[in-house]
Formats: sequence, C-alpha cells, structure tokens
Amino acid sequence: MAHSSLEDKIQQVGNPVDMLRNVPVGPYVFPIASEFTNWRDEQESWRNTAVFFDQSYHMTDHYIEGPDVIRLLSDLAVNSFKNFGRNKAKQFVVCNYDGYVIGDAIVFGLEEHKVNIVNRPVAGNWVEFHATTGGYDVTVDRDDRSLANLKQRKGYRYQVQGPNALRVLEAATGETLPDIKFFNMGEIRIAGRAVRVLRHGMAGAPGLELFGPMEEGEEIKAAILEAGKDFGLLQGGAKAYSTVAHESGWIPSEMPAIYSGDKMKSYREWLRADGFEANASLGGSFVSENIEDYYLTPWDLGYGHIVKFDHDFIGREALEKLKHEPHRKKVTLSWNNDDVTRIFSTLFETGDRAKFLDIPASHYATLPYDMVLQNGNMVGISCYPIYTSNFRRWISLAMIDENASGLGSEVTIRWGEPDGGSAKPLVERHVQTDVRATVGPCPISETARENYKSYG
Repeated sequence: MAHSSLEDKIQQVGNPVDMLRNVPVGPYVFPIASEFTNWRDEQESWRNTAVFFDQSYHMTDHYIEGPDVIRLLSDLAVNSFKNFGRNKAKQFVVCNYDGYVIGDAIVFGLEEHKVNIVNRPVAGNWVEFHATTGGYDVTVDRDDRSLANLKQRKGYRYQVQGPNALRVLEAATGETLPDIKFFNMGEIRIAGRAVRVLRHGMAGAPGLELFGPMEEGEEIKAAILEAGKDFGLLQGGAKAYSTVAHESGWIPSEMPAIYSGDKMKSYREWLRADGFEANASLGGSFVSENIEDYYLTPWDLGYGHIVKFDHDFIGREALEKLKHEPHRKKVTLSWNNDDVTRIFSTLFETGDRAKFLDIPASHYATLPYDMVLQNGNMVGISCYPIYTSNFRRWISLAMIDENASGLGSEVTIRWGEPDGGSAKPLVERHVQTDVRATVGPCPISETARENYKSYG
C-alpha cells in the first residue's frame, strides 16, 4: 500500500517501533569505493600520515538564504547563534517540544544571510519545514544525497586529515596556509581555483574540510592527491570512513524524536513516506514498544555544554527542567578480546551462531540500540561497534548512567537481537550473547577530547 507521509505510514503499521525495526534497509550508505588500498592502512593514515575522504555524495545539503535565516536557526537550535555569521561554523542541534533531540548537523555560515546545513537530512528537514511553514523570509535550496538525487550534486566536499594534512595542502596550494581558528572558515587556492575551507579535526587529527562547485571537484581532488604522494596521503574508502566518527566520539544517527506527540503531528504529515525518517532501520538488543524510550537528550549525546538558555527556541522550557535531572554520560566502550573472539568462533561451529560482527564496522541498522548492563541491570545504550586498527580493539560508543560511567568500570553489552532476530534482510538467525566491556573516555582520542571541549 502506498503512503504519502510518515504519519500515514505510522498509522498503517500501528506502532513506529514495529515500523522501524522491520524496515528492509541496512546501515547508512557511503557511495564511494569500499577501499582504495586496504581499510587497515586507511584507518591508520589519519593517525600516522594523512587521509583524503570524499564526502561529496552521502550527505544532504540544505542551503537557506534570506534576511530571517539567523532568526530561523536561533528559534530552533539549542545552541546560541550570537556572533555567528560568514566564515563561522558550528554544531547545530535541534530538539522537539519535550526537549528530546531530533537531529544534529554542521551549519556553515557562507554569507551574512546564507547558510548551509550538512549531514544526514534529519536536522535540515526540521529547518526546511519551519522555513516553509513558519512565515520566515528565507528560501530553501535542497540538495539531496546522491542516493536520493537524480541530479548532479551542487558541490564537492573533501576532508584532508592527519599529521601531514597541512603539509599536503600547502604543497597543493604552493603557499603557506592562512591561520584559521578551529571551526572557522577561510579560503585557499588549488589548481587556480578558489576553495572554501573549514578548520576541522576528525578522529582527533588536524586538517581541513574543503568545498566548492561540483564541476571543479575532480580538478581539485587530482591536485591534492598528486601533492600528497610525498606525504603518505591515502584515499579513504567507505569501510574506513564508516569507522572515523567513533574515534571522534560522534554518534552518527540518533533516533529522531518525531514519531510521537500531537505537537509533532503536522511535521510527520509534512515528511514524505519515502524519506529518511520513515525508512531508517532500528536494530539491536534493546526493544521497547514505546518509541519514546529511544529518544535522547542533548546531555545523553554529549551536547549538554552547548545548550544555551540565552534565547527562545523550541524545547527550551522542557530542557530547563531536564537540566536538573540525572543524565546519561557518553563514553567509549572497549570490548573484551576473548568475548569478541568467541563471537567469531561461532562461525566455525555447528548449531547456534552469534550475530555476525562485520569488520571493520558492524552496523546492520541505521539506528543501533544495544543494551548495556551492569550487575544484571540495564544502565544504558551501546551503538556503532567498530574495529579500530589505531587502537587494535573493538570499541563502541555508549550512553550510560552516570553512576556506571566511571573510567575503568566493567559493563556488559548484549549483542544481537531477541527471538532470533528481526525481519531486516541483514539480520541472519542468531542467538544473543553478552560481551564484557570496559568504560573509557569519549572521544577515545585525547587530541579530539581537547579540541572539542568548547566546540558548539
């Protein structure tokens, strides 16, 4: 049966949890080559030399322009837009009326009255909805990710990161790079072309994000790769890219807090049934019939420090109350080597198997929610398990109760789905198993922890 909106689809299925747990899609797709050399060397390149990532295809760009653009962003964002403008960038976090996170993105200040919101489309969709229905004097130019876009993308977007990244880019420009502060933007020239750049860090490694018109992208890429030959620059493929956020401590997709509540109904009716929110698969060992049990606060996601009550925004009243309640803390979990080896060993045994650990990133659903237990009690959620060659271990990001989050604390991750697994095609029949894990800092990278302290 065809559905016209997200709300229509939910009403047909009856429960948003059932809808999402059985969506027949897997993890978020990065439509680039899986490997250019091998994912182990590509992972290690952002620690030891430099890596080039092509981000031109997997993210949605919302270009918002007009005299009300800052007012629009400020009315929606938990963080402040004081002193924001051209050549500024920031993490952009939006919540529903009850203070639960809808999504996050990076917002780029392109011009005084023009911004670009970049990420998975969730936060940008919320902005677009209000831009088109809220009476704001702005226009929206949406450029969908390539898998949902029949046209050529408007712009290229590259990352050059690692200890040699700035040397690579100086070789590509033929001059000293301008001094750009962290999460500010500037301009350089490569192959005779003007290139906008964001001073960034990924997985704790220094570097720049570069962007410009798509028709100039291949020329810019070729010049950077040529310049990088003397500095150990490697292209990073989809396998390596699917693991990079974890060392930075960034959770790529949270459950959008949009599937319930009368105040959100008009938004669900606006969202398309074939859009991201209606087709993001939910997976993992944590199962609840109540969709709101999957919602997260800014504090759960490590964004509490950027919540500012210096402006009115959707969710402010609720967040002022939530601020004084207990919160989960974002941590990195290091998985026990023996337990990981035991999971792999079931591939060679007859009888029941554990859920397959796909290496290097075992992401079989868009929204992974695995239970974290301590002394038999659920104390949080683990998500996005990966193997990192830089730390030579399996890790996952987690949000756990503060009283269980002490560094070095022992917890247990329940790996696999109940009752043999859901109907998602990437879920084979399996049995759940428990994996011991140790609580560590988030981000796991010390450099990233220092760089991101005041970020937002």
